[in-house]
Amino acid sequence: MPRHARGFDTDAAFAHLTKRDRKLGTWMKRIGAIEPDPRWRKSFDPVDALARAILYQQLSGKAASTIVGRVEAAIGSNRFHCDTLGRIDDAGLRACGVSGNKTLALRDLALRESRGEIPDLRRMSTMHHDDIVAALIPVRGIGRWTVEMMLMFRLGRPDLLPVDDLGVRKGAQVVDKLDEMPTPKELVERGERWGPYRTYASLYLWRIADFGSQAKEPTKRSQE
Repeated sequence: MPRHARGFDTDAAFAHLTKRDRKLGTWMKRIGAIEPDPRWRKSFDPVDALARAILYQQLSGKAASTIVGRVEAAIGSNRFHCDTLGRIDDAGLRACGVSGNKTLALRDLALRESRGEIPDLRRMSTMHHDDIVAALIPVRGIGRWTVEMMLMFRLGRPDLLPVDDLGVRKGAQVVDKLDEMPTPKELVERGERWGPYRTYASLYLWRIADFGSQAKEPTKRSQE
């Protein structure tokens, strides 16, 4: 069974995209090369990453970080998985600031891990990214976007295009000088020429969206 490498050749991706798409290429040359993400080579626990993604949903980074710190202190560990999450009851999670919906999501994640339903890094290395998405989105509170962020920022898969992401859609709008953001379906079609490096194209579309809105700070995304 073939194994998927973590990360990809960003120099090759830069050359491919600037050659295949003149409009995007102009922006890429203006921004400069985006270096490989060092997290592509670092080991991590997918269950822990998903739990943190759940806790960070719909909160500012500072507020979420505070809640995560409280939960870590309560369970006596900086790793979230079925065993450590079992050290705290629902009332304890609420006391840490975890909402009811997020508590249910964490419980579902832990239960699925205990059943062996959450693939570990070794299993993920032999899975196509669509299969990883299919395996993880049944978890309560975990949508396709959250899994795509893990695939891009932690696993370094080269060909992800999160078409539901507003930043990616906004970046595409700026590149093509459109009056409105492209729909997800339109972005799928637009992104055909970016394969097999749609992940690298997405990194630039986020930068372009931030640049276009003159954002003071780049938009934070799950897994960052």
